Amino acid sequence: MSDPEFYAKQDAFTDPGACAGLYDDLPNSPAELREIVSQLIIHTAWAARYGIPQDTPMSRDTQTAGERLKLSQNLLPGSLLANRPPEQRSFGTCRDYSVMLSSMLRHQAVPARVRCGFATYFPSNPYADHWICEFWSEMEKRWIQADGQLDQMQRDQFGISFDPANLPTGAFLTAGNAWRMARAGGAESEAFGHGTSTGLHFIRVNVYRDLLTLTGRYTSAWDSWRDADAASKALTTAHLATVDSVAGLIGDFEAGKCDLALLDRTAQASLRPPWQNGGSASV
Repeated sequence: MSDPEFYAKQDAFTDPGACAGLYDDLPNSPAELREIVSQLIIHTAWAARYGIPQDTPMSRDTQTAGERLKLSQNLLPGSLLANRPPEQRSFGTCRDYSVMLSSMLRHQAVPARVRCGFATYFPSNPYADHWICEFWSEMEKRWIQADGQLDQMQRDQFGISFDPANLPTGAFLTAGNAWRMARAGGAESEAFGHGTSTGLHFIRVNVYRDLLTLTGRYTSAWDSWRDADAASKALTTAHLATVDSVAGLIGDFEAGKCDLALLDRTAQASLRPPWQNGGSASV
């Protein structure tokens, strides 16, 4: 079960803060909340398709839920249920959608958490770098994966017919599952990545980002993966074994075989990637 009670509480990143009142008139359905989130933000990589001029300033910095809500109110004050045209949506990335959906669900005491991994339904890579939200279904006693980014336009363009509030098995792989698949030869490691940045090095980045976000660290030094040098991308046998262990630990946590405290200790020891000053060469 991996501690669903822990994920029912807001943390510093998902807490809506002074904007909590904006959640008062929201529906209770995770599917409806997901739809609201999908129309609250525009992914920076997709802005042009929504008619946003290319010279428009667009930040990719991940925002807290409170910061995101303030941005949204500056663009269109009032209820989040209001129809929000593209020019009145704030800019972000897939992680921002996931944070917002987790925040709304937690406000209703529904356990929810952000996950980092790879999606199979984007054209950029067979397994494309992506972040989603998972929420706990007490009725089904399982975590359900939901993609807050997929508004109707994206679903149409990608030909997506499945329910984005209940992703089918295999549509999204958490980073640990992706690592195990690639290591076992179930898929070529180069099929996983972000644009031209692919391979085991990038899967490792997402394994650590998923570890950190599971313990409430939504942004980290691992987000600087674009700065990694060639030496940092070359994984030794020891590196591979270390990531095998971390991916296995996340899997044990998901299966209820280890507690959050152990996961948190591992995350605390994994804050900095090897390409940053002070980073450990063992991770």
